[in-house]
Amino acid sequence: MKSRCIVLIAYVTLAGCAADPANETYYDPLEDYEEIDATTVLDAPGPVPGSVAPERLFQVQRGEYLVELLGCGACHTDGALEGVPDFDKSLAGSRIGIAYNNPLGIDKPGVLYPPNITPDEETGIGTWSDTQIERAIRAGLGRHAGRRIAVMPWQGYAKITQEDVDAIVAYLRSIKPVRHKVPDEVLPGKTAEYPFVYFGVYRSRAAD
Repeated sequence: MKSRCIVLIAYVTLAGCAADPANETYYDPLEDYEEIDATTVLDAPGPVPGSVAPERLFQVQRGEYLVELLGCGACHTDGALEGVPDFDKSLAGSRIGIAYNNPLGIDKPGVLYPPNITPDEETGIGTWSDTQIERAIRAGLGRHAGRRIAVMPWQGYAKITQEDVDAIVAYLRSIKPVRHKVPDEVLPGKTAEYPFVYFGVYRSRAAD
């Protein structure tokens, strides 16, 4: 029987760390990384008091429940990816990024920083249309639908009902806008100035 092993890792690195190729001594590829305990579930912030009409209250409460259930805050809240969420910036984006290339195999991986999804008009989604938000949830598409967001787990949300999408949108529009700009995407080959984590699943080669 062939055996297989699957390992899930989550590490954070300080940007720019790499082995010296001229150094012939043994190099442990994990020495520039530290294991972390990321925050997986966060309470979603409540709507701004008085901002929701009574007839829409159930819809907004449903959206709050879904955002919490789907774990949106685990990526979109500053500090949550390394286990120290800043609740003053709940859902306002993260200055800790997520690498979409394996940093153990690529010296300078591409890194995305989860965006601000509060209704702030300058740094969040305050000027996005409902359709643009829906496309981001269901298909991982950015505001202008140019390409999929590499680290957005949209595959798990692709079949979400229209009723639930509408509830999420209504909820996100009801919460406090938080002005918080996250770093721009770092393309592969460029040096990230801010820390990032990497989530990867590896399977051992099939044994004979």
